[in-house]
Amino acid sequence: MSAGTDAGCARALVVGLGNPGAQYARSRHNVGFRVVDALARAHGLSFARDKEARAHVATGRIGDARVILAKPQTYMNLSGRTAGRLLRAHSLPIECLLVVYDDLDLPLGRLRLRGEGGSGGHKGMRSIQEVVGTQAFPRLRVGIDRPPAGVDPADYVLQPFDVPDRPLLDAVIDRAVSAVECWLAEGMTAAMDRFNQPFVEEGDRA
Repeated sequence: MSAGTDAGCARALVVGLGNPGAQYARSRHNVGFRVVDALARAHGLSFARDKEARAHVATGRIGDARVILAKPQTYMNLSGRTAGRLLRAHSLPIECLLVVYDDLDLPLGRLRLRGEGGSGGHKGMRSIQEVVGTQAFPRLRVGIDRPPAGVDPADYVLQPFDVPDRPLLDAVIDRAVSAVECWLAEGMTAAMDRFNQPFVEEGDRA
């Protein structure tokens, strides 16, 4: 039975994807960073620079699990360098890696947990899959909506969320934190059952 699917992980690496720099901090593409930031705040963990991993890293306990939270500072397309180095340095199995990232194909307000799968065209995920040599590792996708007609997706993901959407964004980040906590404690099957369903705030959008 895989620790990443049907049981909790006693030790885990949670990697949130994004781009470093103040100009990207509020962008749609950085929602992975924002989830791991919120997770760290919820559990009193602090980030410090890890030069070898080229990341900001926080370590500590979440429930009964010993966790490493990471925000790669390599820029999105090279995120695999951080994930691979941290997995090796801490001798973690691939099923105890959870990657959190934005997804254009999900509406804002939706989460989607999976134990494996392709990159869906996401360059950060593609980089990680190339480095670790498999698609079989857990991921948490956070919906950011499709761009409006005529807007290049590459430009759209680097723009901040629209002001009316920010309350829903805050709610879904909180929900994503709960999803990670559930995955750590109970495994992927329980987390999927609980968090892959729409949640009430989604229906409140104007």
